[in-house]
Amino acid sequence: MIRTTAIATSILAIILASDVLASGTWNPRHLACPRATGPIAIDGRLDDPAWSDAAWTGPFVDIEGERRPVTPRFATRAALCWDDRALYVAADLEEPHVWGTLTERDAVIFYDNDFEVFLDPDGDHHLYAELELNALNTVWDLLLVRPYRDGGPPLDGWTFAGLATAVHVDGTLNDPSDTDRGWTVEIAIPWEALQEIAGGRACPPERGDTWRLNLSRVQWEHRLEDGRYVRAPVKGRGWKGEDNWVWSPQGEVALHMPEMWGLVTFVDRTDDVVVDPRERLRPVYETLWPVYRAQTAHHERHGRYAERLEDLAALPQAVRARLAEGPSTLDATASTWVATWHDWRLDFEGRLTRR
Repeated sequence: MIRTTAIATSILAIILASDVLASGTWNPRHLACPRATGPIAIDGRLDDPAWSDAAWTGPFVDIEGERRPVTPRFATRAALCWDDRALYVAADLEEPHVWGTLTERDAVIFYDNDFEVFLDPDGDHHLYAELELNALNTVWDLLLVRPYRDGGPPLDGWTFAGLATAVHVDGTLNDPSDTDRGWTVEIAIPWEALQEIAGGRACPPERGDTWRLNLSRVQWEHRLEDGRYVRAPVKGRGWKGEDNWVWSPQGEVALHMPEMWGLVTFVDRTDDVVVDPRERLRPVYETLWPVYRAQTAHHERHGRYAERLEDLAALPQAVRARLAEGPSTLDATASTWVATWHDWRLDFEGRLTRR
């Protein structure tokens, strides 16, 4: 999801202003995702016993996280589980006025209120999938070769082969005369549909594997025109015409920042002992990602990348010290660069890999 009204004006602002990793700590959400304890019928109703045993998120928060610590107007939570066939996602969305207008597959679904899933199995920030659906169960699935900030492109023609989705409305859809409780979502994404973007990761995953994932909800304020719901800008939010509520906060109004997505570790049961992957990854992100930010700022200012760390004015001193302790390298030209630290590698397109 990226707002078309902001593409031309905000991508650089997102890159430069979102210095969560340059000056603070990296701490996305983490969830242990258990095997499903029974079959799940994809009908939109969360009454299968397996959902009681699944891993449920806490309440969704504003996408900006601590930068905008407000409580969302409506509650949202989601659940995950898996079996040898598919990854299952459920969502429970409080909504007093459930409405939807878009019925064509691969329409820009976030122009309605929607629920969204982002998946990057190998965690390299490239070749990741996005899925959106509205209360009419209209789907938009697409593949990003790389984030928009790194040139994209989005591939709208790509689909989750074998995808199953369903929505149940607890109330009446598109009826302004009453008050609804909300809507629930069920999704089954077959592992076969994810193999081409898994980067060699096992599909289905092996116990203990960790994937990058985020879950999001777009919520518009509305007005009535001729007795029908019409989306309206959120009062006092400037260009930002909708609320964005997420599982793992991004620090900015931008979901195409995979480095800020949550992490999901696949387990057999919810009570399995899990090593928190954030402890292993935190020093990597807090060391290498500021280099990406500083190089982006340098390129914007000078029209070329810096070939020496000393020339990166925006690089925090603490990061310079960690890189100096090494082992680290910076191989750069005016148009490309690759930085390494220990056995990790980050390049000018934001791709993070382990050597």
